[in-house]
Amino acid sequence: MSHPFPIKDIARQSGLSTATVDRVLNERANVSPRSRARVSAAIAELEGQEQQLSARGRRLHFDVVAEAPERFSREIRHATEAVLPSIGPAVIHTRFSFRQIMSAPDCIALLRQIVKRGSHGVVLKVRDLPEINAMVAELDGKGIPVVCVFTDLPGSVRRAYCGPDNYAAGQSAAYMIDKCLPGSPPPGATILTTLSQLAFHGEAQRRHGFLRLMSNRRPDLRLMTVEAGAGLALETRALLQEKLSAPDIGPILGVYSMGGANRAILELLKSHAQVPRAYIAHDLDSENRTLLRQGKITVALQHDIASDMRNAFLSLLYANQILKAPPVATQSRISMVTPFDCAGN
Repeated sequence: MSHPFPIKDIARQSGLSTATVDRVLNERANVSPRSRARVSAAIAELEGQEQQLSARGRRLHFDVVAEAPERFSREIRHATEAVLPSIGPAVIHTRFSFRQIMSAPDCIALLRQIVKRGSHGVVLKVRDLPEINAMVAELDGKGIPVVCVFTDLPGSVRRAYCGPDNYAAGQSAAYMIDKCLPGSPPPGATILTTLSQLAFHGEAQRRHGFLRLMSNRRPDLRLMTVEAGAGLALETRALLQEKLSAPDIGPILGVYSMGGANRAILELLKSHAQVPRAYIAHDLDSENRTLLRQGKITVALQHDIASDMRNAFLSLLYANQILKAPPVATQSRISMVTPFDCAGN
């Protein structure tokens, strides 16, 4: 059993005699399984203490870069501020760079600024594009590890993805809408899906999971997609207005909103006399909480943003060799929130 510690330190930590510790370490006979376990545990504890001592006083600067509507960026900031006090052993300082719309050139320019000023790691929520993947490789090559949150860059050298299973989320949305619809829908009945950006891998996975299950279960329904509204009210409204103006539009029975702007979507549908039987949204920002209480959203699919951010920071600490092991699990579970869950909030 290899170890860097004096036998007397292991004996003190384990509460065993130095002779017993010596027999365990040299794998001699006449040692009980319990003593072996106590020695192993003592070594692990000493390693943890040494790790804390070596990291104590270290100050790390992590950058959080996200393309997201202001309402979701605010949730990211609040989640970060909530989890940082409980993360050790180093002192973590965060710098936020949020944009509601961030093109690939904008993203690359921002990441180059981070390289120039220096960083111990980047938490990234951006579009899955080849040039951004290449920039992640450049960051990693300069000793700046990258972790993705909420939406992945699977073709990059990012160190970890921390967030929900977006494909499963899309299937959950299809399941819920199917359960809310009549067995024999009227002619031209349509399901509307909206995305902020198809270039977000997470939203593409949600859409893939949704369409696959919905087309299998309800081949009698039309599927209509509105994409590239960036989750912003004005942009999403303009794109949806164009779709709703088509002469052959049928009744919209269900909506799966992957990218937000739900109040604007609902208001525009109402102005066109479209009243969906089921409306599935993502995340519990203040707008969605209000719409849930009003019964305008059927279900909001929610994942633990704070847990995802915590796992992202732990992954960066591991990449910086502050922690001995990465987080055990970095994929968060999806929960379904109904209007009854928000009644008192």
